[in-house]
Amino acid sequence: MKLEKITLTHIRMPLVSHFETSFGRIFDRDSILITIHAEGLVGYGECVADRDPGYAYETSGTAWHILKDFILLAIQGKDVKDAADFRQLVKKIKGHEMAKAGVEMAVWDLLGKKEGKSLQTLFGGGKPKVDVGVSVGLQDTPDDLLHVVGGYLKSGYGRVKLKIKPGRDVGDVSVVRKAYPDLKLQVDANSAYTLETADALLPLDELDLLLIEQPLAEDDLWDHHRLQKRFKTPLCLDESIISLRHARQALEMDACRIVNIKAGRVGGLYEALAIHDHCQEKNIPVWCGGMLETGIGRAANLALASLPNFRFPGDISATDRYYQEDITNERFYLNIDSTVDVPRGVGLGVTIDGNAVKKFTLREYSL
Repeated sequence: MKLEKITLTHIRMPLVSHFETSFGRIFDRDSILITIHAEGLVGYGECVADRDPGYAYETSGTAWHILKDFILLAIQGKDVKDAADFRQLVKKIKGHEMAKAGVEMAVWDLLGKKEGKSLQTLFGGGKPKVDVGVSVGLQDTPDDLLHVVGGYLKSGYGRVKLKIKPGRDVGDVSVVRKAYPDLKLQVDANSAYTLETADALLPLDELDLLLIEQPLAEDDLWDHHRLQKRFKTPLCLDESIISLRHARQALEMDACRIVNIKAGRVGGLYEALAIHDHCQEKNIPVWCGGMLETGIGRAANLALASLPNFRFPGDISATDRYYQEDITNERFYLNIDSTVDVPRGVGLGVTIDGNAVKKFTLREYSL
């Protein structure tokens, strides 16, 4: 496929309610929509880098720069056969995996449309719907947390992930566990602890959690290996896994026993598939994390999570969990069994609401 016109659209969308993690509270969400025209087809992708460098060093600002000044120049006018071909074209650009992943998603969308296949079919996924849960940010008080969790359970979510940080960890989680003794429950620290301060989390071992996600630094494997020895609860790595190589190393040193796969974090769906396959070979379960995606990224996550080794519910909540108005015409709904249907249309299986995109646009650039 010859990649012809490419457009970047920087959007900012208000969240239904604020979302707070160990690195801050946000009320709206930035992302960059990538639109690629190729041989009469149009493919869409989403770069999930946020406005602030809390979760990762990439931001919507840095991604815009890398996309506009490097990635687009490397691919515009080129004949790109598939995602592997795209990766070769941008191989000399170090890092900036979220920027690359957004463009690669659009390439996958184009490929699906060209072949008349859904992303799920291209990936080899088989589930018509995938198990999902909800990620609950830090709340002002334990009572507020119970109220929020209770609301999501009434909505039909069967698994809850609680964000934690020093001073807001064992106490908050214990309150929720006491109220809901049979709830599928897990926690996410987003790198808020050190090997020394993580001892405060040891009581979590008695709360029957599915996993403890990313307690230590985002670039660490070895100290997670040391920490896992102290816990019977499986540690799960998120920020530390930025490639298949890192996943392989983490498993070899027992730095974790579960892996969170986010396509944006690892540079795209191609690498996400490779990590899934490696973990499956090693009998290490994976699950699909979320980055507050629009319907574009949510569709891609659902297709990815339909693969067999995604054995834990993903952070792929219904559209109304985050947005009253999305930029896709299609919305995703929570089924009564805490699942969301996988799109079946060609490519991503979603279409763009141009009026919504225009409403949320901050800037646009075409090449």
